[in-house]
Amino acid sequence: MPSHRATRSRAYTKHVGRPIGALALALPDYDPVFDIEGAFFPAWMLCLLVGILGATALRLLLARLGLEPHLGPLPLIYSCLVLLVGMSTWLLFFGV
Repeated sequence: MPSHRATRSRAYTKHVGRPIGALALALPDYDPVFDIEGAFFPAWMLCLLVGILGATALRLLLARLGLEPHLGPLPLIYSCLVLLVGMSTWLLFFGV
């Protein structure tokens, strides 16, 4: 006969997975998708493109102002700028 502790443990683990499973099923409903010329694009692709274009524009501005030599490691700086601009775009258009 199983002990009280073993029965309680099995019952607890049985119910813990339910909210996580329900959440996993609900998450795909929150993926913003755009229809552009008949093709569906996820919004993160557009935000990444905006991030790359924004970081390129900021690079040209920093080079023109003469600030680029004073920055740290350039690949790290510009990849972080891509992320900053892309995530800011996401929050601006899709943030809650």
